[in-house]
Amino acid sequence: METTKILLAVAGAAAAASCSPKQKTQVQHPNIVFILADDLGWGDLSCYGQERFSTPNIDSLARGGMLFTQAYSGTTVSAPSRSCLVTGTHSGHTAVRGNRELEPEGQYPLPEGSETIFKDMQAAGYLTGAFGKWGLGFVGSTGDPAAQGIDTFFGYNCQLLAHSYYPDHLWENSRKIELEDNTDAIPYGKGTYAPDLIHRKSLEFIENAVACGKPFFMWYPTTIPHAELIVPEDEVIASFRGKYPETPYKGIDDGPYFRKGGYVSQEYPHATFAAMVTRLDNYVGEIVDKLRELGVYNNTVIIFASDNGPHTEGGHDPDFFNSNGPWRGYKRDVYEGGIRVPLIVSWPGHIGQNVQTDFMCSFWDMMPTLREMTGVAPAQGLDGVSLLPLICGTGVQKEHDFLYFEFQEQGGRQAVRQGPWKLVHLDIRTDNPHYELYNIDEDPGETTNIAVSYPEQLARLKAIMEREHIPNPDWPLLP
Repeated sequence: METTKILLAVAGAAAAASCSPKQKTQVQHPNIVFILADDLGWGDLSCYGQERFSTPNIDSLARGGMLFTQAYSGTTVSAPSRSCLVTGTHSGHTAVRGNRELEPEGQYPLPEGSETIFKDMQAAGYLTGAFGKWGLGFVGSTGDPAAQGIDTFFGYNCQLLAHSYYPDHLWENSRKIELEDNTDAIPYGKGTYAPDLIHRKSLEFIENAVACGKPFFMWYPTTIPHAELIVPEDEVIASFRGKYPETPYKGIDDGPYFRKGGYVSQEYPHATFAAMVTRLDNYVGEIVDKLRELGVYNNTVIIFASDNGPHTEGGHDPDFFNSNGPWRGYKRDVYEGGIRVPLIVSWPGHIGQNVQTDFMCSFWDMMPTLREMTGVAPAQGLDGVSLLPLICGTGVQKEHDFLYFEFQEQGGRQAVRQGPWKLVHLDIRTDNPHYELYNIDEDPGETTNIAVSYPEQLARLKAIMEREHIPNPDWPLLP
């Protein structure tokens, strides 16, 4: 494992896979850019109703493409949700089902032999890159990005360390990049803002891929707007300070958990959250500008989503921003607010302008969709369905009979959505497990438990829960 030291002024270490003239091939498939926000709520975008700040660049993607109103994440926290996305399996089948920390630095790894969207893309001749937060296996493990089909990785391998926006190191493939200006900077927040550096590396990757003449798949799992709440001093944060009422947050500013999972103090949490989402929106705009500048925008699919519902950590107040929209619950809940997420797909010339759909879909639909889009492998043997007929308006779109979710923490939780019906199973490993049944069409806020009134629906959804949870000794959901 190689270690490299880097200062703020030195951002030029190549972050993209290189190619020689002999490797250049004619592009036959669309480029794909998948932007995954971290803990961004359904209501945190102005195209989904946010009124306290705006997200014009993301809104522009929605106006030029398709906005989903019934899209669901893999589950309600980061690692298992991402595992569902990259393997096409739901959280009762996927290999990674929780945010389990492992030594020396990282999370429970994807196993050897996993089928992933990155391996699919490589098989189709794509250059693959991931820029941001990984969380699916530490460096050197079977879940190492390189072992799962990623040519170029730059960012945080460990999602616990990704709590810090001014980390002491990042990873470039298997090289540890030490950020000395962060280690030495006083006060905290005066060094390298990691999302900025990661963003620059992603733009370099696009430039390199286009120079190679090869199609590229870029996964952009940014840490924004996950807590901690902090952003560089600029005109954006200045414009938000004083705009909202504030309750200062006292966090962890030194000690063993500083930069290792703790969140720093923040005097202006509301302003900082708005500035962070604005920064993410600016990143999206710069990615689109780069694609246009290089002449590949019209041949690029852009997908934007969030890994789960809004968090309540580090001083963030999702109720103030209506971050979960009309839905009940937050991150770690299997109510709608914890798992219903924004999803936008843009593909010039293939998707109409300003299309909105209430089609019910989920993260495990991404892999079969990309398989059909690139023709690399049959869209079968997965839990998801290809959304290509819906996206392109061609053929008959297959619908889900149900969507299944599970969550390992807080006593164990499950949920099943089938048509308008939603069954929630809570406190599974406690002395008081119980079920709640809702009709989402009539009661979108999940306010009235109607389990007693509808025993047939309750029994049917319970049977789905029992069938779809495949026991895994590493992830014991049930007693």
